[in-house]
This record gives sequence, structure tokens and C-alpha cells, in this order.
Amino acid sequence: MAGPRSEAPLIDAEEDLVAAPPVAAARRRLRAHPALIMAGIVLAALNMRTALAGVSPLLGEIGAHFRLTATASSLVTTIPLIFMGLGSIVAPKLARRWGTETVLCAALVSLCGGIVLRIAPPVVALFAGGAVVGASIALLNVLMPGLIKRDFPERAAGMTALYSTAMILGATVSAASAVPMEHVLGGWQGALVSWALLAAVAAVVWIPQTLMARRGTRQGAAAATAVHLAEDGPRLSRSPLAWQVTLFMGSQSLIAYVSIAWMPTIFTDHGMDKGEAGLVFAFSTLLQMAGSFVVPMLAGRMRRQRLLGVAVSALMACGITGLLVAPVAGAWLWATLLGIGQGGALGLALTMMVLRSGDAHTAARLSSMAQTGGYLLAAAGPLVLGAVHQATDGWTVPLLLLLTVCAGLALLGMGAGRDRRIG
Repeated sequence: MAGPRSEAPLIDAEEDLVAAPPVAAARRRLRAHPALIMAGIVLAALNMRTALAGVSPLLGEIGAHFRLTATASSLVTTIPLIFMGLGSIVAPKLARRWGTETVLCAALVSLCGGIVLRIAPPVVALFAGGAVVGASIALLNVLMPGLIKRDFPERAAGMTALYSTAMILGATVSAASAVPMEHVLGGWQGALVSWALLAAVAAVVWIPQTLMARRGTRQGAAAATAVHLAEDGPRLSRSPLAWQVTLFMGSQSLIAYVSIAWMPTIFTDHGMDKGEAGLVFAFSTLLQMAGSFVVPMLAGRMRRQRLLGVAVSALMACGITGLLVAPVAGAWLWATLLGIGQGGALGLALTMMVLRSGDAHTAARLSSMAQTGGYLLAAAGPLVLGAVHQATDGWTVPLLLLLTVCAGLALLGMGAGRDRRIG
């Protein structure tokens, strides 16, 4: 059995693609401008959670504006998750046809458009914009790690840390500034649409890379060709281990996105000022950086990750229990436990996709399965808990349900954390 690995958990969605000669030559020229590539990576990463995290502190105002029930309000966060799952399926296919750089630039343009669409007057635009936002983020989620691995092979760990830090920083700033920006800009619409500017700036930075990468390519020609057929390798749908990794990814995502959707609302429903609730939520988001940095490093040095799976589940369970017994009095402590646990669980899920795969081809396929199934499972969380909250007129039953998910996550971590490989 192979020993533990310590590399950064980067999975290349284009692992099985060979770039067309003009594209390969253009990418070699692009590597002569690492500052441009690095700027594009950081700006794209800053955008990958801002459009989601900035909604949560304003969900009450959005619901009141459109006269939405708690169940209908949950669709504001559920719909992007559904399309994050569906978008994960098509990302490698788009990259093969048009090239990673072109798809990333287009994703940032569509993200900008989706953010703007969400504030259009009819309520359907709020949900349609959420779908565009989710699909755009899915393309960034799937393709960005492979681009880092390809363009910075000797500095993959450092670039991954920079990428992850920028992503969490964007979410933190978005959550912390949502309520103040609402006051400054005259309403929730201004606070939400302001993040379109950041997406537009990022898209502009990616335009030169897009043009350079496609230079010399015959019009209509694909950017890459496939080396393996999609069905090559182990049948993941028949692998219990692959399902354990997928369900671990989905369960931790469900807990994380329920927190994104409802944590500030839980605090405000118990009497906390909404500005402070946004800051507590932003603090929890910021602390995810600690978990997402430390846990993958530990996991890569261990033959078995079962203890880590139980540990991150226990941290989140303690935070959720705190929300049950003293939501306002201990808010900062519960936010700390949830933030570190959520960051660690995400880092562990991404790492296990690498450690449980026998080769890069299987890792890429497992990543696609886990992200697609995981985000679709996660989408049920905000919707179901919102409906239960509406039916019970309180947060006790929804939080108890969330505790059962934590228990299931621990069991999945024990299964997926065993020293085995798919295949």
C-alpha cells in the first residue's frame, strides 16, 4: 500500500486533456508573465464566495421586500448550490472546447451579470440571477485548481494557500460589509450589486490571458483533445469508497451552506443586532482559513484520516449545540468552533479525493462526482431547514436535525478516512 502523501490537494479537471499545439505554445508564453497569471488567480478567488456570503446578513430584508416565506427565502441560497452542482459536470467539457482561460474569463463575466440580475424588480430575477451565479462559481471551482497546478508546478502548495486565503477573505469581507454597505448605498440592492464591480475587474484582468491563449488557434478548433474516455478507470458509481467521499463532501457542504443561509438570522431572531450578527458570521468565515490550512497538512502526513474526520465533525457539533443552548451569549465561541470545523472539513474532503484515488485520472473523476453530488445534496440543507423553521416557528428542531448530519459526517469520515484506494 502506498504511503501517505503530503502534496497540496490540487485536482486537475484537464488531467486527461492534451492542449492543441497553438494553445500549448501560447501557455508557455503566458508563463513568462507570472504576475499577470497570479493577479488573475487572486482576483478570481476573491469572487468565488462573495456573491454567496454577502446575501446571508441581508436575507431578512430580501425576504421582507418580496414578502417571501422562510422556505421561499431559502431558495436564494439553495438555487446557486443546485447550479454549482450542475455546472461542475460541464466545466471540463467547456475547457476542452474553448480552453481554461476562456472559460474562466466567461465565468467571471457571467458572474458579474448574475449579480446584477439578482436585483432586478421581479422576484424571478432574484432566483434566475442566483442560478447564473451558482453556475459561474462552479466553473471557477472546478478549473482553478488545475490551472494553479499547471502554471505553478513548483509552487503549488504556496499558490494553493494564496488561492484559498483570497477565497475566504472575499467571503469574510462580503459578509462583514453587507449591513454597513446596505446603510451607505440605501438598501440591500446596492449592497448586493456592488460585488459585480469586483467580478468585472477580475474579468478584465483575464481578457489578455484569454486572447493570448487562443492566439494562433484555427477558428472553430477545439483547445484540447481527450487522452482517456470518460468511462476509463474504476466504476465510481459501484465503489462504496467513492460514495463515502462524495457523501462526506456533500454533508460538510450542507452544514456550511446552512450556516451561510441562516446563521445571521438565528442570531437576529434571538435579539442580536443584525450588524453584529453579520460580523459574527464574517468572523466564523475568516476562521475557516485556519481549518482549511492545518487539516490538509495533517491529512497528507497520515495513513488514516479517521480521527480528523471525527474531530472536524465534533467541532461543528459543539458549535451547533451552542446555538441551541445560548445562541447570543456564546455567539463568538460558537462561531469559532463552526468556522474552524467547517474549514477543516472542506480541506479534508478535498484531500481525501486525492488520497483515496490511485491515479490522477481517477482523482479528477472522483472530484467531479463528489462536487456534483455534494453540492446537489448541500442544496437540500437551507431549503429543508428553512421549511422546518417555518413549520415549527423556531430553530430548535432545525438545529437538532443539523446535529444528526454532524453525526453522519463523523461516520462517513471514519469510512472514507481508512487507508484504501479506489480501484
